[in-house]
Amino acid sequence: MSTTIPLKHTARTTTGVVPPTEKKKGSKLFALKTDFLKNDEDSIQKDILDHVEYTLARTKYNFDSFSAYQGSAYSVRDRLIERWNETQQYYTERDPKRVYYLSMEFLMGRSLQNAIYNMNLKDEYHSALLELGFEMEDLYEEEKDAALGNGGLGRLAACFMDSLATLKYPAWGYGLRYNYGMFEQGIYDGYQTEVPDYWLVAGNPWEIERLDVQYTVRFYGQVTEKKSSEGSKFEWDHGELVQAIAYDTPVPGYHTTNTNNIRLWSSKPHKEFDLDAFNGGNYLSAVEAKQRSENITSVLYPNDNTYSGKELRLKQQYFFVAATLCDVIRRFKKSHQNWQDFPNKVAIQLNDTHPTIGIVELFRKLIDEEGLQWEEAWDIVTKTYAYTNHTILPEALEMWPVSLIEDLLPRHMQLIYGINHRFLIQVTQKWPGDIGKMRGLSIIQEGEEKKVRMAHLAIVGSHCVNGVAAMHSELVKHKVFPDFFTLWPNKFQNKTNGVTPRRWIEQANPGLSAIFTKWLGTDKWTTDLELVKGIKDHMDNPELIAEWKYVKQGNKQRLAEFILKHCGIQVNPNALFDVHIKRIHEYKRQLLNILSVIYRYLSIKKMSPKDRAQVVPRVVIFAGKAAPGYVMAKRHIKLINSVAEVINRDKEVDQYLKVVFIANYNVSIAQVIVPASDINQQISTAGTEASGTSNMKFTMNGSLIIGTLDGANVEIAEEVGQENMFIFGLRTSEVEAAREKMTNKEVVIDPRLQEVFLNIELGTFGPPDIFRPILDSLIYSDFYLSIQDFPLYLDSQASVDELWKDQSSWVKKSIINSASTYFFSSDRAMNEYAEQIWDIKPCEVETTLNRRY
Repeated sequence: MSTTIPLKHTARTTTGVVPPTEKKKGSKLFALKTDFLKNDEDSIQKDILDHVEYTLARTKYNFDSFSAYQGSAYSVRDRLIERWNETQQYYTERDPKRVYYLSMEFLMGRSLQNAIYNMNLKDEYHSALLELGFEMEDLYEEEKDAALGNGGLGRLAACFMDSLATLKYPAWGYGLRYNYGMFEQGIYDGYQTEVPDYWLVAGNPWEIERLDVQYTVRFYGQVTEKKSSEGSKFEWDHGELVQAIAYDTPVPGYHTTNTNNIRLWSSKPHKEFDLDAFNGGNYLSAVEAKQRSENITSVLYPNDNTYSGKELRLKQQYFFVAATLCDVIRRFKKSHQNWQDFPNKVAIQLNDTHPTIGIVELFRKLIDEEGLQWEEAWDIVTKTYAYTNHTILPEALEMWPVSLIEDLLPRHMQLIYGINHRFLIQVTQKWPGDIGKMRGLSIIQEGEEKKVRMAHLAIVGSHCVNGVAAMHSELVKHKVFPDFFTLWPNKFQNKTNGVTPRRWIEQANPGLSAIFTKWLGTDKWTTDLELVKGIKDHMDNPELIAEWKYVKQGNKQRLAEFILKHCGIQVNPNALFDVHIKRIHEYKRQLLNILSVIYRYLSIKKMSPKDRAQVVPRVVIFAGKAAPGYVMAKRHIKLINSVAEVINRDKEVDQYLKVVFIANYNVSIAQVIVPASDINQQISTAGTEASGTSNMKFTMNGSLIIGTLDGANVEIAEEVGQENMFIFGLRTSEVEAAREKMTNKEVVIDPRLQEVFLNIELGTFGPPDIFRPILDSLIYSDFYLSIQDFPLYLDSQASVDELWKDQSSWVKKSIINSASTYFFSSDRAMNEYAEQIWDIKPCEVETTLNRRY
């Protein structure tokens, strides 16, 4: 078991004693900064008003909701910074091993509510703002989501950072500060439109610009070999230089002083302005280098369908890891000189393949800059890095052209060749003379265009490789990387994902939070989710059942109001809310869902009034973005919206069926949708979803899953009981045979689906030519097996309808789902990573602040 390391003190310096080296700076400095900011209502109000006047330069006559939000945010940030400074100073003095979590995405959601809740200041801020004439809940709505991610990868990273701080683990997150998010999604004539998401337009009160933390990153250039009696030394010079500037975002733990950090890098020109070019009349080239530098962190995931797009994306990845490693090494060198200590003080986790070039960058720095020998340096690298795989889809396993890396990072390509050569020697020792094994395992993929397999590099350069759900990890071992698993069986682990109950229950669903606290007799469940199992002891209590239904209905009413405001569609909050919110992708099968909706619509249209009286009213809710270059996924969005338009204007079915597509899905919208859901769709083709985390959020909030046995659905079924879910569809072991059946044209299309196809072809939902490619993809290939799963899916939907009619049974299943979600807390996941991969211990910061907790 991990142990905490407490240290009691009352002064602002961590030890309570002014360090001797600091005395010369003057005792006055330390005397003035001995106390923390006060948290009584008057002090909070004064701090808010001071920021409105002095930070925002506004007067009391120009004090609107947005300035109240900003003033509140800055006042909260002041308190975060106090805790952040205490934590970092404490870590510096105690020198624990730290984990550095490298992720291209951090979808943090809104910060004001999270920070106030985590610092245990909800009541104080509520009262303080109320006296100033503002509702705290209204101010939450003024905050714009930070557009630093796209989907589950970024939301997972955010949950992990919350848990690491709450569990008091010494951790830093590292990523990029994108000026624009992936894009802001709009819907025009049913089609997805994309405009830049300039989330920083009104500033970001939560970040701290660190102009004192800058590093120079090199691209292109030449590698020169210099030989001496001591051997060869390689120098990488010339090329293009870019500055990385740090922006810090404090991450508060829940009811603890421990406050960790996410450091994001922004790209700036090494040389701000070419005055000679400007004076020579060449105005465009004078700022060309500046523009090229700043492009690196302009956009999340630039389209890589072109060579320049690929180059920019690889630039992003290298810029990110190069600056991060400079920072990590600087911190290490402050206290250590022996490089053998590096893996004992530093653990680096790669969140997917995006930061994998960091393996080579650390290796380069150790060899070329620190003078270590190859074997010694490689041993340090592999003991430091661990890699989380998030996908089994071949197209999502990154590969970069060798020619691109040779041009952009010439020294790194040399090292990759060397790493691969030594690795293949190991392969030949295991499988002598087996060229096929060498070709399959090589980091370099041979062919017309040589490519570097980044997932292979991540496996070779890490001491641990983990999947993110039990089924996914088995597929990683036995289907995706079977030969790597044979070579290094002890390197592979499973670490099932989790989400934070603080945001996804306490903040997103305060009504459910109150139920838990009341019936469990404690609020400790927020940090020990296993306690919610105790709710099952009361599940037959009529009072609990009434409260459960009341809270769910309130959440549905809130979502109905949101839909009316943002989509202009009136929905019935008493209907069954059927939710499918995910990134739009063929394997996630939003298409299967909308095809079933069409069938439901056609069925209702044919019913007699007597039969319609038995229909369960439904509101089917979609949300999610398609990648700008993903044409088929964007066609699916168009089909959903075209079907929605026809159904929603048909008065004959008005009380039985509505379809809604909520645009520009993000974390804050999810916090409205998830608590209101009755069922949630987790219907990916078996064997394609790594884990999923929305399934965990829904389950925590008492929403029943309709889904396949894919990803974490398998483990959710084990925890909540398959009888409390609606499981359907082909199993992973059946998928290959089903695809072969499709290839051999042995699949008979269900008559109900044929009727759906016919109505699409007849133009019931718009010009059929628009949707012809969708039908062709199903009829001629159907790689994701929607045709074969369609009848099974309809059967499962019929089971949903039947159970809904028995509300007593439905509510009990809802309670069982919520009460069975301990395993899906990110706290559990982080404890497992800490103990089994990173070998780090909690490091609790104790100050006078902790007395309020």
